[in-house]
Amino acid sequence: MTTTPSQRIHARLRPLDATSARWTSGFWGQMHDRTRDVTIPQIWSSLSDPAVSPGLINFQIAAGLTDGAHAGPPFMDGDFYKWLEAAIASLETDPDAELAARIEELATLIASVQRDDGYLHTPVLIQALHAEQAVALADRFNFETYNLGHLITMGVRHHAVTGSTTLLDVARRAASFLEMLATDKPLELARSAICPSHYMAVIELYRATDDPQYLELAEAFLRVRDDFDGGDDNQDRLPVREQKVAAGHAVRANYLYAGLADLVAENGDEELLNVLEGLWNDVVDTKLYVTGGCGALYDGASPDGSPWQSDISRVHQAYGRSFQLPNTTAHNESCANIGMILWSERMLSLTGDARYADVIEQISYNSLLASISLDGGAYFYTNPLRQVRDLPFPLRRPGDTALHPTPTPPPSDERLRERYLSCFCCPPNIARTLARFHERAASVSPDGVFVHQYGGSELALGDGILSLREDSDYPWNERITFTVTGASDGGLPIHLRIPGWSSGATLAVNGQAQAVSEPGSYTRVEREWVVGDVITLTLPMPVRVLRGHRLAEEITNQVAVRRGPVVYALESTDLPEGVVLEQAALRRGASFEVSTDEVAGVSVTMLATQLAVLPDSQEDALYADIEDAALGSVPVRLIPYFTWGNRGASEMSVWLPVVW
Repeated sequence: MTTTPSQRIHARLRPLDATSARWTSGFWGQMHDRTRDVTIPQIWSSLSDPAVSPGLINFQIAAGLTDGAHAGPPFMDGDFYKWLEAAIASLETDPDAELAARIEELATLIASVQRDDGYLHTPVLIQALHAEQAVALADRFNFETYNLGHLITMGVRHHAVTGSTTLLDVARRAASFLEMLATDKPLELARSAICPSHYMAVIELYRATDDPQYLELAEAFLRVRDDFDGGDDNQDRLPVREQKVAAGHAVRANYLYAGLADLVAENGDEELLNVLEGLWNDVVDTKLYVTGGCGALYDGASPDGSPWQSDISRVHQAYGRSFQLPNTTAHNESCANIGMILWSERMLSLTGDARYADVIEQISYNSLLASISLDGGAYFYTNPLRQVRDLPFPLRRPGDTALHPTPTPPPSDERLRERYLSCFCCPPNIARTLARFHERAASVSPDGVFVHQYGGSELALGDGILSLREDSDYPWNERITFTVTGASDGGLPIHLRIPGWSSGATLAVNGQAQAVSEPGSYTRVEREWVVGDVITLTLPMPVRVLRGHRLAEEITNQVAVRRGPVVYALESTDLPEGVVLEQAALRRGASFEVSTDEVAGVSVTMLATQLAVLPDSQEDALYADIEDAALGSVPVRLIPYFTWGNRGASEMSVWLPVVW
């Protein structure tokens, strides 16, 4: 059973769910299969093994099924819920009796530990079980509202897919607890609204139940936030409507703005929509990496928060100033990049503007897929654009591979994906994003179907009114074909996204050329569709060499290479012996040969070219004379950025010096 969320009355587009959109072939079909067969089971193997993770056993302890103390970070409950959401999404697309039974068992377990007032946070519940002092919301960094938000979202999804009310009832009780806070303890709620997943959650609950109290609760969240005197770290230094630039913790920012976009879809607040558009533009125009990474800085200092030093707060994994985009020390937490997808898809639904789908594509093919290994079982927390050897300082890592003892982090040049991270927020977030990626394929409106993402979809709208099958090797090949596999009463108009990166796109229906709109828009194709009609969209993919903005000083006089939506990188694995990363430069006007080969057993498109070799300086001085030597030349292959780090420890760079 799958029920479709209602409402979104102020949105122009409604996303399709699994009853209407699937990835059945091609690039995203392969990713779907990998997520189902590897990622979701692998994460469960970690969460369910107490020697690796406390994810499951914390709930078992809270239920009195076993003895022990709470272990792991305070947001572990939320990460467990995210995995369950991924598993439920997999159950929806690929029914599996064993998985269904496990999900129902876990649903019963979760329901059994919830307090009567709706509160559920295993650290506090375990303390209370042991007759220890246990206080809810005692510390804003206990992430209780974050956990409850993911609980509600997962509960709504569980009901939609299975029809069971077990977790929907849990979600309702959790929302009641949040409503009590908003009414009776607004200061505690505002202070504890860290990583505000609960904004999105209560709107999902409203859509699932059609109960207006949950819409009113979302509006109360905003009022409470605006009355709280906080800081940039959690985007509560200024009332939301006064915010002009994205600042502070990038995950928290993106989650907040995604939740507010959900609110606009229900209440039609034009002023708030304008604020969100301005903030989104600020990120995309001045703070977004070419890979779609978000949150450049390990630590920011809230530089524009106040002229007084005493009022400036430390900000972790932060949006920095405009064009402040370091490469080696880029943070780009995987959750922040996913948060930008969540925000962008909601803005797309509100406006129908293709630029939001462009950014979803940019993130998805680059930073999202870089955050998970090619085999689907290991993960990055941060996503740099450059990796170098012998870094003279350690970069903080959440990647402890065991709970006790905490191992010494490996050297910086050994930054590799790991199967388990002690800060485990990213892996289940990656899993649920990929497991639900079919929801980003297309949307419907009164004007027809809008196809946002390409890569092997099948779409089936209404009661047989229109069905489409996509056949393509996108993003490696420029040709995308849609075949009409079902149509009644002439079907619907079809709107195909012409990516903003493209130039010279062509479109044909049954071999007859059609007009194509400009890049960064949707081309509308309308006719009386019949079974067997074929639409062919061709998106030429020349290799493009990109420069950065003049104020992005970390990439001055450097270039990046992109083909279609895919950003490329140079990995030291592909450099000849005797040439190191800092010697590699791209010649202006260099030619590229497109070829297919494998990285760690996965077939991808590579770009072969000749790189210039800069003189090698043996001096390790801070400053040294440049050597008067001729430039060398070596053949190399550039690989898709998302594939780096799958062949062992290496150096890597997206940006390369350019020489003439």
